Amino acid sequence: MPTASIDEEVRAATFAFVQLLRDRYAGRIPRAELMKGVAVRGDRVPIWNYQKGIFKPAILGPEGAALSVQTSAESPYGDVHDPEAGIIHYKYRGSDPEHIDNRALRRAWIEQRPILYLVAVDPGFYDAVYPIYVTADDPQHLQFTLMADQVFVPKIAVDPAVRREYATRAVLQRLHQQQFRRLVLRAYREQCAICRLRHVELLDAAHILPDRDPRGEPTVSNGLGLCKIHHSAYDNHIIGIDPDARVHVREDILEEIDGPMLRHGLQEVNGSRLVLPRTAENRPNREYLAERFETFRAA
Repeated sequence: MPTASIDEEVRAATFAFVQLLRDRYAGRIPRAELMKGVAVRGDRVPIWNYQKGIFKPAILGPEGAALSVQTSAESPYGDVHDPEAGIIHYKYRGSDPEHIDNRALRRAWIEQRPILYLVAVDPGFYDAVYPIYVTADDPQHLQFTLMADQVFVPKIAVDPAVRREYATRAVLQRLHQQQFRRLVLRAYREQCAICRLRHVELLDAAHILPDRDPRGEPTVSNGLGLCKIHHSAYDNHIIGIDPDARVHVREDILEEIDGPMLRHGLQEVNGSRLVLPRTAENRPNREYLAERFETFRAA
């Protein structure tokens, strides 16, 4: 078995590297960056394999603990995110509990080694969650239970189970919003509904009714595919969208004199119509648009 120091070095280097990537790319880390791996004792150590769900680098030895797990945004392996319970169910590889990958993840549970959890948010882009711990093994249902933890543990005494449940809930909320973004942008054919901008990295899923509203669920019909400028303008009541999906620009903005962004990006979209999803069920809820439009008119 590898010495604890090698295991600790690999995990510390992995988490430090991923933190740099999150600082640079937030929740959309390019696959190519993750594939660079980390340097440990003069060797390049891969931190994942995009073709495998459970990954353990060779440097950790045949009986080492898994370093990372991954799943697609649509969870093709049957993984279940349970925000109410604050847990993640992660399916075994295959149906053999003694498969080498399942044993590696089980070892992470037995030794309570922190692991990295990668979730695809767009083709070729991933969010990174860490540290994640395996908190249970369920051979009957061929799955493990995962829970997130905090990088910095608070000084005040907090029960680890409570802390992990809180951290996991926060992680799942973030992943849920990313899934909302992905579904909305897919429905809007990965373009801004107002200006037709097609650079996915500059697009957002805007809520019509906000999260704080009891009806403000992250469903496609409560979303709009907008670029970041028009999303911000919508949230700040600079533009409004009526139930017929027509764009209205606030009067004082129409009268303002500024540079080309104001003229072309905002003033000229006044009176235009949104580019809507092809399927009726994905189009914005007219009642929600009407309610939000009244808020715009009152602003």
